[in-house]
Amino acid sequence: MRCKTLLFVAIPVLAGWQLQANATTITLGTAGNFAVLAGSTITNTGNTVINDGNVGVSPGSAITGFPPGAVTPPYLIYTTGAVPGQAQTDLATAYNSAAGLAPTKTLTGQDLGGMTLTPGVYFFASSAALTGKLILNDQGNANAQFVFQIGSTLTTATGSSVVMSDGATPDCNIFWQVGSSATLGTSTALEGHILALTSITMNTGATIMDGSALARNGAVTLDDNTITNCASTTPEPATLSLLGIGAVGLLLLKRRKA
Repeated sequence: MRCKTLLFVAIPVLAGWQLQANATTITLGTAGNFAVLAGSTITNTGNTVINDGNVGVSPGSAITGFPPGAVTPPYLIYTTGAVPGQAQTDLATAYNSAAGLAPTKTLTGQDLGGMTLTPGVYFFASSAALTGKLILNDQGNANAQFVFQIGSTLTTATGSSVVMSDGATPDCNIFWQVGSSATLGTSTALEGHILALTSITMNTGATIMDGSALARNGAVTLDDNTITNCASTTPEPATLSLLGIGAVGLLLLKRRKA
């Protein structure tokens, strides 16, 4: 008597399977736990409020102005140690990932004020400016990613703003990769994570929503600001996707039974 057992074995072959990983999604790693991170010093004046993130420096050690500045619990202030050190390492990785993306559109020489942009990678060969309102339309996708690659400085004018078109849904994947330093003008309302190679200055009353101020080498200077962090979305692990039945190998096992 013969008993036949059919066993279907998924065999990855180039013709039918593809290893997929979201290689273009920027992740902050442990830097995502920081609302403010600097390479040298953090200096605050006034009643700055830091929400949903730590404040830290590495390799520097000087943080001044807390209080009157406040970090909402359970988040902490780190002046030294492995935690901000690892965050700086992860920040460098995120910065390089953002800088290495292929641009969707070049905006060199154009002011971001008055624009409405959809998800993509926007390139400035040198400096970038924002005067007025920039609208980001995520097209209904809360995980949509916006990346601004800025060769040198980012400067916003007094009262400028970045707003989501739906007005409510936070987007944790807005990144400002700045080749030198960023300066937010008085009462600017920015969305997203600033990843600056050198320094970040937030003038009186400037705010960051769904983001952070992360400086790799230089200082972060605060003045009566509010920063509410939003950790970036972690990409799904690499998965195998079935693209066709040609990728399935059929193995026929035969057992003989007397």
